[in-house]
Amino acid sequence: MRCLIALLCLSSALAAEDLTVLKATPDGTTPDQHLEVWLKKEFYSMVDRRSAAFETMIKSEASMRAWQAERKAFFLKQIGGLPERTSLKAQVVGTLQGKGYRVEKIMFESRPGFHVTGNLYLPETPPPWPAVLVPCGHSHEGKAVGQYQRASILLAKHGMAAMCYDPVGQGERYQMLDPTHQRKAFDDAAHVPTPHPNVRLMCTTEHTMMGISSALIGANVAQFRIWDGMRVIDYLQSRKDIIADKIGCTGNSGGGTETAYLMALDDRIVAAAPGCFLTTFRKLIDTKGPQDGEQNIFGQIAFGMDEADYCIMRAPKPTLICAGTRDVTFDFSGTMDVFRDAKRFYSRLGYSECMDIAAPDAPHGFTIQLREAVARFMSRWLLGKEVVIREVESLPDSLTDEQLREYSQPDWTPEQLHCTPKGQVLLMPGERSVFQINADIANSLQTTRSKAWSELYDDAKRQLIRETIGAQAAEALPESKVEVTGKIERDAATIQKLVFAAEAGLQLPALLFEPKKPSGKATLYLHGTSLKQDAAPGGPIDTLVKQGHIVLAAELRGIGETETGLRKKGFGAGKFGRDNLETLTAYLMGKSYVGMRTGDVQSWTRFLKTKAADVQLIAIGEAAIPALHAAALDREAFSSITLRQMILSWQSLMMADETFDQLVNTVHGVLRHYDLPELIEMAGKDRVTIIESVNGMGRAVK
Repeated sequence: MRCLIALLCLSSALAAEDLTVLKATPDGTTPDQHLEVWLKKEFYSMVDRRSAAFETMIKSEASMRAWQAERKAFFLKQIGGLPERTSLKAQVVGTLQGKGYRVEKIMFESRPGFHVTGNLYLPETPPPWPAVLVPCGHSHEGKAVGQYQRASILLAKHGMAAMCYDPVGQGERYQMLDPTHQRKAFDDAAHVPTPHPNVRLMCTTEHTMMGISSALIGANVAQFRIWDGMRVIDYLQSRKDIIADKIGCTGNSGGGTETAYLMALDDRIVAAAPGCFLTTFRKLIDTKGPQDGEQNIFGQIAFGMDEADYCIMRAPKPTLICAGTRDVTFDFSGTMDVFRDAKRFYSRLGYSECMDIAAPDAPHGFTIQLREAVARFMSRWLLGKEVVIREVESLPDSLTDEQLREYSQPDWTPEQLHCTPKGQVLLMPGERSVFQINADIANSLQTTRSKAWSELYDDAKRQLIRETIGAQAAEALPESKVEVTGKIERDAATIQKLVFAAEAGLQLPALLFEPKKPSGKATLYLHGTSLKQDAAPGGPIDTLVKQGHIVLAAELRGIGETETGLRKKGFGAGKFGRDNLETLTAYLMGKSYVGMRTGDVQSWTRFLKTKAADVQLIAIGEAAIPALHAAALDREAFSSITLRQMILSWQSLMMADETFDQLVNTVHGVLRHYDLPELIEMAGKDRVTIIESVNGMGRAVK
């Protein structure tokens, strides 16, 4: 009974104490929108700079060639370069006979112990033939989906071989299997059936999980997609029945992404037709937001590499942009903006006929209209034949989307097209996953990193840290302009509501607890969920205040009142955090949340130092890694540092194939330079206490 009375009293006290600090702006923007609005504003300014640079560049052919070379070099660097070529060990593991074509079921190793599964659709006409790569979109069945079968069959029936293959995380190449349990539906989408009983997670979830693993070592999961495609070309060119210098590539949605990447980076692709992917990043950010892991290249917006540049990098090679005018994922008006830039570039080089667009009145998908357009385009550039190609004799005068889907029925079941004995490459002996490959790279980096780090002076280490996370030096940060917006009286302390202008249009809240009997000490208290979390009477902050500490309970951007997640918060069943769209937007801009939040910690510290010289730091959850960075960058800032619920290292994330809400803690390429234990040494190991540490899933580590 006494406990109940106490709880009721506490609830009453909290109700009387409104600890909310921020309010909506006059235009109606609420605090949980502030970070998204600020990020978009910065994003747009970067896009506008690229547009202005484009207008200057296109006036000079020399500048145009430099533009191509610079973006190609940047692209390769940001995906982590390319691995060495090794033996393909290619096998034809089965054949199928279709009407007017045949299929060879192919397996090869794009890297040692890392198999690619594909179906090679071959014409019945005498060889040799040109060949077209058909990378898949985000289909759970990968290469077995009807629209990709139909595209490949159409090409084969018109004299061109077509290699349709599974991307990582799809078809027979899922990377996060659970061989101990069988499932009928995905863990992260209970209404969607799995393509295999040992598959756990949706393909987009797997791709983004692989993206975290890749980013930490300075790469991108796109590297796996690109390299697989390049090795498909190697395989095709090794066959005597393929014309080695007549290679095309076409794909839809995620396959359009891979087509765009491959055509930009591999000069062997003569003709390319990326479908239902290309739009401007401005339109993408305005509509759906960033997509899964491989579709976000670190820093590309800051560098000035928009989606039109995938076409521009390959100019003047023949390119056909394919799109549905009613695509709800990749905005068609943005597609036309991409086409305009690319067409101008090709025209300036004198090859306007080599850049075209196919845009039927259709939704997202490799629809029959696009399949026919692609087959005709490939025939023109690979066979030298200008012919009208129809998949059916004629289409109705008007088509519903349901009727369109009926034209994409498959010839073969997924099982008939399987290349592996058990339907998944990871069930084969000795097969390696993306996560294992990345972990091996991380282990090799650990050795070289440790040696390089030990040879640096402290100032050089700090500079390297700042460059890696994208943080400014403390002295370069803007003045901490803090406004008092309210006051609450308690028996032991006065609480001031503070607002800090972290950026133009981005305010951060804090509560300053000033004890009635100060001891001269202060604590910067950073919670990873909300400043209100521990601010209740009788809570941890109250205990510090009663000891005479001035306590600044402050929030970092994206935490508490400014936490985003208004859209797509359930992506991957929450595995990437509510703020995954904003985190990936920042990633495209070359920014990390860790870097931005480190600046916030430094600014709050500078303010608190005006109240007391002796400041201790307590940081919890998402706030812990930025706080540790701030402590490492200024060893004298804090007399003691307590970090709760923090992972022990980024290296530990590389040892697992699944994490939870670690996207926000991801720093591109950090494991090339340092890890969290190095930061603890920098901050002063004797002053750092780590309690309640967690693993990558957020579970307690003993």
